Amino acid sequence: MYRDETKVISIGDRVIGGGNPILIQSMTNTRTEDVEATVAQILRLEKAGCEIIRCTVPTEEAAVALGQIKKQIHIPLVADIHFDYRMAIAAMENGADKIRINPGNIGSTECLKAVVDVAKERNIPIRVGVNSGSLEKPLLEKYGGVTARGIVESALDKVHRIEEAGYDNLVISIKSSDVLMCVEAHELLADQTKYPLHVGITESGTVNSGNIKSALGLGLILHQGIGDTIRVSLTGDPVEEVKSAKLILRTLGLRKGGIEVVSCPTCGRTRINLIELASRVEKLVENYPLDIKVAVMGCVVNGPGEAREADLGVAGGIGEGLLFKKGEILRKVPEEGLLEALREELDHWQE
Repeated sequence: MYRDETKVISIGDRVIGGGNPILIQSMTNTRTEDVEATVAQILRLEKAGCEIIRCTVPTEEAAVALGQIKKQIHIPLVADIHFDYRMAIAAMENGADKIRINPGNIGSTECLKAVVDVAKERNIPIRVGVNSGSLEKPLLEKYGGVTARGIVESALDKVHRIEEAGYDNLVISIKSSDVLMCVEAHELLADQTKYPLHVGITESGTVNSGNIKSALGLGLILHQGIGDTIRVSLTGDPVEEVKSAKLILRTLGLRKGGIEVVSCPTCGRTRINLIELASRVEKLVENYPLDIKVAVMGCVVNGPGEAREADLGVAGGIGEGLLFKKGEILRKVPEEGLLEALREELDHWQE
């Protein structure tokens, strides 16, 4: 598999590549200069399961803020740089564990070398990022527009520029909002490099549409053994990105831990507010570090049987429901007590 063979890269106290676990990344949407707000958001993201966090560094003030932010968080901190090479250097001087740049817009060859020299001196990895929207005019003309081959050629050209400057502590990121183009680009790139890849579908949209596009695209990419870190890019609370990334990895069998909730679609047999109950169960299980499956079923007729593979479950009836375990009924419970009964059983499971 591709990820088993990629170069091992250290990002702060975490390691990616070489078959190491795929790490979940997100990005703050606060002003980095606002240290208090940024730290508060990162701590929320940590609690949700974020393992690498990226902050934009558009100003000298933001670069300085990184040092204060880093002292208060517990995961590697990546600086996102656009256009001004001086911000990349300032970010590294203030403790960034990794920097993300597009060598095509960072400035002249001398500017790029200045950034690489500092990264090399401090052994800070560089993530080379290329998006479909930043493709150079010659490549657009060569391929007749934005294509997967053009994106890959652009990325590898940027990588070669850094290698020529004497550095290979690199991660590559190529993204497109076109799901199938993004998948093709990753397939092409994985055949041409051993650097670890950060994968994601850029500008995927809101929580609803973005989750669908990301699940499809990331699922196709990750299932082929491609990808060492991931981000689900959503227009919304970044905590939702982390939740979605965890679910995608668990669904593909690439991540263990955390309770999986399964629930049936509503139908004419449903006699409880299944939609509300399922949502409340999802919220409840977030606090349990158990690697089990919990089912929420709409009727007592087929519920326990259909969810026999679940470790625990509830099934609703008229004014009451069933609590079951491994398909076996434990007891009847009044409808209003189903959630509490499930909570008690989870507490026993955790003991």
